[in-house]
Amino acid sequence: MSLSLDSLVGILKTAGEPTRFRLIALLAGGDLTVSDLTDILGQSQPRISRHLKLLAEEGLIERYQEGAWAYFRLRQEGDAAILARNLLQSVDAGDPVLARDNERLQAVKRTRAERAQAYFSRNASEWDALRRLHVSDTDVEAALLRVLGEEPVDALLDLGTGTGLVLKMLEASYRRAVGIDASRDMLAVARANLDKDGIVKASVRHGDIFNLPLEAGDFDLITIHQVLHFLDEPERAITEAARVLRPGGRLVVVDLAPHAFDYLRDEHAHLRLGFSHQTVAEWLEKVGLTVSDVIDLPPKQKEAASALTVTIWLAHAPAEAAVPARPYPVHSLLSEVVS
Repeated sequence: MSLSLDSLVGILKTAGEPTRFRLIALLAGGDLTVSDLTDILGQSQPRISRHLKLLAEEGLIERYQEGAWAYFRLRQEGDAAILARNLLQSVDAGDPVLARDNERLQAVKRTRAERAQAYFSRNASEWDALRRLHVSDTDVEAALLRVLGEEPVDALLDLGTGTGLVLKMLEASYRRAVGIDASRDMLAVARANLDKDGIVKASVRHGDIFNLPLEAGDFDLITIHQVLHFLDEPERAITEAARVLRPGGRLVVVDLAPHAFDYLRDEHAHLRLGFSHQTVAEWLEKVGLTVSDVIDLPPKQKEAASALTVTIWLAHAPAEAAVPARPYPVHSLLSEVVS
């Protein structure tokens, strides 16, 4: 961290006002709206908005829009964010004002979780039916961790994040993460799940997978988990993902292998009945990525007649200089998932 005297003094003056420091402490715990913050602090919306504007101008917090709602969170990057976290570590955790704020924050999160659970419950039967069609999340997680190895992840982007499953799966591997989804109901579920697991280094946002609200080259790992078969133009999603991938970054696609379960079109809105190794590999290579691994996760033997195979594709972006394409191995994890 390296700040000029003027910058340092400006940040400290902004953060040093009691209400603004309370806001910093609250936003370190997750994404909140102005309405959430007014409920917690008991102050007017104009006053809270003014404090948030000042904090944002100093680079201490960030704002993003989701429909009619604006969400705020403590910035994850930059010298101002590092200084803010150092200040938070210096304050007495038992301070009565901050402790009371935290109690009210937990009440807001409980309300959010109850609303999300109500939506989840209404759709649970459909999700349960889909989950029974292929190998378990545990098997997918194990395969993902194996193919990704121990290389640390600076910034993860999960496209079509749904309930935030991948953000939870890979939580130990990344420094920061963003999940994007087109469904605000699903984002509510994902936020509740992140709150439940205490994952504050990940956030979720509303967005179009074909037109991401993100800068090019922002992420060194991007995941697209069980999303492409819902899309009319899955190749476009891969193209957009490649745009925001850093040089040398990795893109992981997890989806269904080709199958003949045509009822999934009508009953579960599947637009594609799985993808072959070659199809996805061609899409990845067309945008300049090199496919380095393909892994099949077949169903357990006793379920083989009525279940689907899941495939994982791992591709790398070239470093600053393009690298030649190379053959990739195709593995089957049948022995690992057969009961």
